[in-house]
Amino acid sequence: MNLLLANANTTQAITNLCAASTRAAASPGTTIIPATPRFGPEVISTRVENAIASHALLELLAEHAGQNLDGVLLAVSHDTALEAARQLMPCPVLGMTEAACLVALTQGGRFGLVTFGGVDMYRELLARHGFSARVSGLAGVDATPQQTLANPASVTAQVQQAIQALVAEGADSVVLGGAAMAGMAAHLTAPVPLLDGIACGVRLLEALAGLRLPRPSTGSYAAPSGRALSGVSPALAGLLAQPRN
Repeated sequence: MNLLLANANTTQAITNLCAASTRAAASPGTTIIPATPRFGPEVISTRVENAIASHALLELLAEHAGQNLDGVLLAVSHDTALEAARQLMPCPVLGMTEAACLVALTQGGRFGLVTFGGVDMYRELLARHGFSARVSGLAGVDATPQQTLANPASVTAQVQQAIQALVAEGADSVVLGGAAMAGMAAHLTAPVPLLDGIACGVRLLEALAGLRLPRPSTGSYAAPSGRALSGVSPALAGLLAQPRN
């Protein structure tokens, strides 16, 4: 089984971190193909950066669309361009935060989410996914992904405190909402499950790939065809211009 791990920012160190965590969680025989976009923000923390990263991510996916892929995991906690990626790719696509939240729904009544910085974009993301009614609380630590890569022990201590606060608010599990938190759960303690979106994502994606569900041929997620674009990468333009089978 071949799974594409698609980062949406240009920080190669985050791609490498997520790739290591994905390989550790994957089943024997699953091959992980990590990929980093050629342009865009180093880290996504604003709406503008997320919009730019969406374009970069779609170009990255288009470059790999013709390969023998069984699934795509978006290694970006904003689940950047998830809906568009599902329409574009001929295989299952999962967002890492979406995956962790789906697992959280099986672990109790409500879950919390801890991330870097502000939580507003995550509150909106969880609402789009339909999870709002099951969220007990959101917590943002005063740190950046870059600081996590440079000083993981210090940031891990802050995440630990945030987890304790979320559990006190009634969280039955806690989602680690950040690609730079991949693998951090092993260094944390909590009386509830801690859900790493990379680990949850790869195992759910393996299951989805195994189901071999047909791709929609009608509706808003049917593959686009015959679309004319200018100024985008040849791979993306070519993929959208193809006639529908």
